[in-house]
Amino acid sequence: MPIAETVRHYLMKHKVEFEPVPHPKTFSSRETAHAAHVREDHVAKAVIVKDNQGFAMVVIPGSNWVKLEAVNDELDREFVLAEESEVDELFGDCQSGAIPPLGPAYGMETLVDEELMSLANVFFEGGDHTHIVQVTGEAFHELLKGARHGHYSHND
Repeated sequence: MPIAETVRHYLMKHKVEFEPVPHPKTFSSRETAHAAHVREDHVAKAVIVKDNQGFAMVVIPGSNWVKLEAVNDELDREFVLAEESEVDELFGDCQSGAIPPLGPAYGMETLVDEELMSLANVFFEGGDHTHIVQVTGEAFHELLKGARHGHYSHND
């Protein structure tokens, strides 16, 4: 399952050209970037957060960490990180930990870090631990059209 069916359908629906990039099995965005020979800050990583109103996705560079306080301030909510079991349930067509940063494809409120918006090419998990998906920066913008943009991460 190189690309989850939801992701494949979403890419086709938006007429986005993409390239699956195979790599040895990995379990973190840092490992994936190194295994696929791409810059870590060019990998878009999904972080799932939750509060009493539901779940949201924060899309940040693979080299960074989410700033929950920035997300909470932006939305005036009290998000915490979602549990792995909750994330697995939300992304049933993906392997655990291989979450695509395409919240709209899964009907999820999505916030995108500004650092990702100026890249010529973006790489992201497609649903398994042995492939990432490459799209142009322009295509990435199209896939996340309507998502809120801001500064939601740091790389310390």
